[in-house]
Amino acid sequence: MNDDTGVVSPGTEPARPSPDHEHAMRLYGPEIAREPEALYEEMRRRFGPVAPVLLDGDVPAWFVLGYRELHHVTRSPERFARDCRRWNLWESVDDDWPLMPYVMWTPSVTFTEGAEHRRRIDAVGDALGAVHRADLNALCRQVSDMLVDRFSGDGRADLIDRYAHRIPAEVVARLYGIPEQEVPDLVQDVLVSLDVTPEAPRAHRRLRERMVRMVMERRADPRNDVPSRLLAHEAELTDEEAVVDLLVVLTAAQAPTGDWIGNTLRLMLLDGDFSLTLRGGRGSVGEALNEVLWKDTPTQNIIGRWAVQACELGGRRIERGDLLVLGPAAAHRDPRLETGEPHVHTTNRAQMSFGAGEHGCPFPAPMIAETIARVAVETLLDRLPDVRLAVPSEELRRRPSVWMRGLHELPVLFSPTGR
Repeated sequence: MNDDTGVVSPGTEPARPSPDHEHAMRLYGPEIAREPEALYEEMRRRFGPVAPVLLDGDVPAWFVLGYRELHHVTRSPERFARDCRRWNLWESVDDDWPLMPYVMWTPSVTFTEGAEHRRRIDAVGDALGAVHRADLNALCRQVSDMLVDRFSGDGRADLIDRYAHRIPAEVVARLYGIPEQEVPDLVQDVLVSLDVTPEAPRAHRRLRERMVRMVMERRADPRNDVPSRLLAHEAELTDEEAVVDLLVVLTAAQAPTGDWIGNTLRLMLLDGDFSLTLRGGRGSVGEALNEVLWKDTPTQNIIGRWAVQACELGGRRIERGDLLVLGPAAAHRDPRLETGEPHVHTTNRAQMSFGAGEHGCPFPAPMIAETIARVAVETLLDRLPDVRLAVPSEELRRRPSVWMRGLHELPVLFSPTGR
């Protein structure tokens, strides 16, 4: 063990599972993914704000589903840290464990802590922060219009595959200064790399190779783009650090933002409260986006944090090295948050979808994601004002994931327009 960091070498401190895990609930399986709200309610009833759970393969962990407790964990890095090498169960999981990509250490900003994390996250934030909001709005509109042009004359489309899931990667690719002709292949690799399929590792390798080439090119020939600003930052990132952090930004932007767009479009197509926007108004788009983060957040659950020392949390004894799964979707439904106000979820921005504390999404990442999502929704409704669902709402299927909440498809009909 390293006394300065508290990081535990694999196998040096065997886990002692809590007696609570004898009665733990499974946090995996298609049934749970289909009805997460019922799962969270049952967990809260049985265990309170911190529940013992079993991850895929019956690996024990703690699930933080209370809003106050989640806020405490994310704001207390001295107690609940991000370096996964602290885990006391490394000796118990195989290399091919399905969740290994979520817990396997890499030299990215994701697993750094303290001063090293501040060095890395400041560089990422400053590189993104140099993007002017007006330029970002224009870029998002350009990308959204381009994608709508591809299907606007058809009278029908799947808004997930052809629109929502493509916009974030298309926008980030342009912020990275990737040549136009390379963007389609890069976007496809981003989408494939986030699936649980045999092709996913190969897509991830291609993305990494692309980032390596980009870093080498920007070292030799800096430009006015995110990678060049990252490399020129006073933090003096190494090439490897720049490669992995550019990958983190690219992949982290795609899935949550794409599902945010898709879930918001679903809400606006189903909910009469937002019919004004469907008739061409603008006022409720932001409210719809915020309501989705509260009630249908794309980031359902997050792995995670690791206990630096034994402690108490939500009435549970957490041992050193225990894994905590953060549950923003469950926390947003904490009964202790109920105020009785009818529109609290459209105006209150205290949701935890972007995390909090030093490992929350760094400014301006939430602003960039919100801009991409807002412009995507506004553009679609402007261009296709009579858009409507092509199937009954009960036929819309969610992807079977405990971690992300999004739609398989969002088929719609509309009056064809000229491209």
